[in-house]
Amino acid sequence: MNEEILLVADSVSNEKDLPRETIFEAIEFALASAAKKRYKEEVNILVDIDQSTGDYQTFRYKDVVDFENYEDSELHILVDSDFAEENELKVGDKFKEQVENAEFGRIAAQAAKQVIVQKVRDAERLEIIKRFRPSLGQLVSGSVKKVTREFIIVDLGDNAEASLPRKDLIQGEIYRVGDRIKGILEESVRENRGPQLVLSRSSKEMVSELFKLEVPEIAEEVIEIRAVAREAGARTKIAVKTNDARIDPVGACVGMRGSRVQAVSNELGNERIDIVVWEDDQAKLLVNTLAPAEILSIVMDDENQSMEVVVKDENLALAIGKSGQNIRLTSELLGWQIQIKGESSGEEDTEISKLIEYLGVDRNLASKLIENNLDTVQKISESKIDDFDGIDGLEEEVISTLIERAEESLLEIALLELDEDETEETKKARKLEISDGFSEEELELLVKNEILTVENLADLATDELTEIFEIDEERAAKLIMTAREEWLED
Repeated sequence: MNEEILLVADSVSNEKDLPRETIFEAIEFALASAAKKRYKEEVNILVDIDQSTGDYQTFRYKDVVDFENYEDSELHILVDSDFAEENELKVGDKFKEQVENAEFGRIAAQAAKQVIVQKVRDAERLEIIKRFRPSLGQLVSGSVKKVTREFIIVDLGDNAEASLPRKDLIQGEIYRVGDRIKGILEESVRENRGPQLVLSRSSKEMVSELFKLEVPEIAEEVIEIRAVAREAGARTKIAVKTNDARIDPVGACVGMRGSRVQAVSNELGNERIDIVVWEDDQAKLLVNTLAPAEILSIVMDDENQSMEVVVKDENLALAIGKSGQNIRLTSELLGWQIQIKGESSGEEDTEISKLIEYLGVDRNLASKLIENNLDTVQKISESKIDDFDGIDGLEEEVISTLIERAEESLLEIALLELDEDETEETKKARKLEISDGFSEEELELLVKNEILTVENLADLATDELTEIFEIDEERAAKLIMTAREEWLED
């Protein structure tokens, strides 16, 4: 048996080009697994092989722990126990006792083989990752090797593979086996599988690296990309700065007749790309980023890194963008929170106040709701969860609560508006109050028939007034004559 262990270690080590120590570790693990099967309860087993003779011993051990880490008497020894004190054990020690060896038979050999194969794969994968680590964060290309529901497996060459999760694809992209594909190389640690090479096409670095390929001035560091904000597949904003005053950084990135920026956009599925000049002054950078929208004023809060921006009314929709996309990307590019409104902001402030009052939201969320065309309680009450997709960070539970609050507030708003309308009409109708006066019901009937002034009443005939509400002709005539007397006096 000892000779068989040595023979397996030598042959596998030579065949797989792995150190003998790695093979012995696999055999020890397999023998320990075989020994554990003799026990019904969970135990810790350790196997020690003499690598020169092939002799091995099997031990059952228990860890010495303190009270907080003590869980199982089959696995642990409490450091305060009499046994630990008698054997002078301390936390971190292992108390071992020798047990019967498991035979290195067919089952153990098969288990060892599986462990060895897995270790070979892990070693090969780690070697590949080690070789590719200098390229992490850079643009690489490969061919599609396999397509699954969750991943695209990409062959990078030199026996290296990377997985591209579908969530990191640009929306609408479809790849088939054999297609060439580019992406940013990253390293990910997956549970139970260790480090893996992965690709991303949705990251900001994808845009930066493509511009390095298309714009020599960026690769030569004459032009520097200072910031990137991106919504993959839709729109990207980049801010560039030149280190040579003779070069126009935006023009260099755009290229002759837009050839350079168009090449980048084509690779990204015709993603829209805005290029602006970087400014160290955040206010100036904001002006560049929101152009051509004309900014009237900027109020900056350096402590909270927020801005309140006022633009011309006709530029407000342009500055905000579809579903708030433009202002979101601008905020991401600057790293500041931005609140934007038109110069005629009184109406918008009223809308914000109503959303705050009836929905119980803060001003920031109220503004985002308005930016996404959810600017009234009525619209929110009639909306669906999908209508809130343009607002990042809102969970379905929160959205459902907002819709419920809006529905509950509709009746309250309707009653208040009715009261306001009646109050206004009643004020107008008060002008009709003369010496004999009218009851509240009569005033309402006059208002409904558009009899709002003394002049209107004076123009009526007796039979017309009696048709509006039930009074006798004598009183109707008296009311009309009194109105005409006041009319003549005026």
